[in-house]
Amino acid sequence: MRRVVAFLCLVELTSGILQGYYTPILTDIARHLGIHDADVNWFEAAQLMVSALAVPVLAKLGDMYGHRKILLASTLVTAAASWGVALAPDFWTFLAAWSFQGFYVVWLPLEIALIFSRVHQLPDGAARTRRAAGVLVGALETGVIAGALAAGALVEMFAGQLQLVLLVPAAAVSACWFVIRFGVPESRERSGGRVDTRGFALLAVGLLLITSGLTFMRLNGAGAWWPWALVGAGILVFIPFARFELREADPLVDIRMLRGKSMWPVQLTAGLFGVSVLGAQAPLSTFARTDPALHGYGLGLRAGQVSIIIGVYVLALLVGALLYPVVTRRLTPRWTLVGAAALVGLGYLLFLPFHGSLAETLANMAIAGVGSGALVAALPSAAAAAAPLNRTAMATGLTNTTKTIGGAFASAVFGIALLSHVLADAGAGAGDSGQTAAPLTGYLTVWTICGVTGLAAAAALMLVPRLAFSDAATAVSPVPASSH
Repeated sequence: MRRVVAFLCLVELTSGILQGYYTPILTDIARHLGIHDADVNWFEAAQLMVSALAVPVLAKLGDMYGHRKILLASTLVTAAASWGVALAPDFWTFLAAWSFQGFYVVWLPLEIALIFSRVHQLPDGAARTRRAAGVLVGALETGVIAGALAAGALVEMFAGQLQLVLLVPAAAVSACWFVIRFGVPESRERSGGRVDTRGFALLAVGLLLITSGLTFMRLNGAGAWWPWALVGAGILVFIPFARFELREADPLVDIRMLRGKSMWPVQLTAGLFGVSVLGAQAPLSTFARTDPALHGYGLGLRAGQVSIIIGVYVLALLVGALLYPVVTRRLTPRWTLVGAAALVGLGYLLFLPFHGSLAETLANMAIAGVGSGALVAALPSAAAAAAPLNRTAMATGLTNTTKTIGGAFASAVFGIALLSHVLADAGAGAGDSGQTAAPLTGYLTVWTICGVTGLAAAAALMLVPRLAFSDAATAVSPVPASSH
């Protein structure tokens, strides 16, 4: 099993490179494509929509045909997209390639499902899965740091030759395919069945309406009615979707499984966690760049200095991921999850009184980062332990889907909050015509939402059974037979 985890660590190292490599050079990419900095937001929005649609389907296919097979297929698509990103001649080609690069989001759920399928029959199968998840997330965060540092160095070394710089992640993903092909064995369980195309169509319509509405809400502000209408319509689509899936013998998303006492708090936590882990990073960066001499708040850091905050946060994520399996040896997995979610909430709520210095910001982000790292490792493994054996990839994949939706919602809401405060202050005569920074009240709103959602997740996790996600619970819980 150690050999399998070692090879999967190389996969997650590559995933981390993808997540960390492009961030420091987004401005260079914008200049290379001849677009405005604001147009970079379309990259995130497009990739987010593709990821939200791809993960449930790929996870279901993994349960049906084998997690390794789908891991290979998703890596092949990601590799092709990464080469497309490197060689794209224009904005629209780049945008399409960048969108399909989002297939990497399914890697971690498939890996956790693959590991759990191989160890679930052992007395300590759930504990082994938790330890493996912590190591995999540790490799992921190491890749994020390595990717960010490499991109920053290479973009200066090959100044004016951005395509050469963009070839690095493409080569890394291509090598990753061979790692999986020759180093990772296939999972042992199969659910069989077929792809629920009608369920996928309903899910696609609902997710596209919601993510499109949130994207346009962020671009057009809260005053426009039609983005709200899109979001509302998308939410309503999930009513017939849920009814259809309950009638389906082999559903794309097992609603009955999601209603389980140990499952729904995990999926709700993933959505609430997405608010901070995916939505709060951009506001933190702009807050750190704001000049306190001009605005009375902020840290006044240069672009290079912001990497200090990012580095501390990523290192805290790494620590949290590695501590998660250690802490669960002394506490139950449920209490470890509750504590991790509470740390996220506490870290962001501490910003309300303590945000006046770099030291205070680093301390807050370290607290939130440890909790976030533990949750990144814990949520997929907890979902796998709470799911039937023929639904493990579906359950772990849904944690990423709900987290992505939570991040999309937060990104839109935070953008609106910061912008609305700018407009309100400008209308009140608080700022001059050159005011472009959001007032402190906007950032206080962001931190409050992140803190409250973290504590709400901790409260939801309190409702799961006492021994949920542990080996004792896994051993005694019945595994539903395949319904087909």
